[in-house]
Amino acid sequence: MNPMDADDRSVAAAEYVLGTLDAPARAAFERQLQDDAGLRAEVYRWQDRLLPLALRVGAEAPRENLWPGIAARIGPTPIDTATPAANDALWRSQRRWRATALLSMAASVALAAVLVLRPPETQVRYITLLQAPETQRTGWVVEATTGQRIRLVPIEAGTVVPAGKSLQFWTKPQGAHRPTSLGLVEPGARLELPVERSPGLGEQQLFELTLEPQGGSPTGLPTGPILFVGRSVRL
Repeated sequence: MNPMDADDRSVAAAEYVLGTLDAPARAAFERQLQDDAGLRAEVYRWQDRLLPLALRVGAEAPRENLWPGIAARIGPTPIDTATPAANDALWRSQRRWRATALLSMAASVALAAVLVLRPPETQVRYITLLQAPETQRTGWVVEATTGQRIRLVPIEAGTVVPAGKSLQFWTKPQGAHRPTSLGLVEPGARLELPVERSPGLGEQQLFELTLEPQGGSPTGLPTGPILFVGRSVRL
């Protein structure tokens, strides 16, 4: 494997943990891991960041018709010879794009973990990816099931709350006149609450995290900057 700068090392480590490297690239990466303690540390960081997602649900055998159904929907994929290969210099130069794509892939892993568990037919499940407005970085996932609970799950560490401030969780269903507070959130901590705390539950429901004065908004409405925001989709 050719020498890599810091961005390339981080992206390659993430691809290794996610299992998206092809066989030759993976073999070359593993050879470099043997003599590169810094690269091993980068792999451990990505493992700590991504692998806890797999622990959120138990193992479950897929349905027999799952893969044939997926194959039938996506159909054969033509090979575009004009597109540079994954290891070409042009591709590897797009570090920021690839890093963003990997974070989106991490969010997809969270979605896949949620989809493994299907609620009874009488229940409806919704999921919301909360993203930073400026960077579109996905930092949290909201899971909500009718008649059960709303779960706010951190995807990655890194939400910094300054001293004297609090992170507050809000929702606003379609047609509601004002947002409703769902409580304060500890950075990087999971939050669960009864679905009855929300004034409603449905598609395109707004969820957001805002930065508020310590102890929460004094007005009962969001007053601080929006750190993460998203709208629900039905599974």
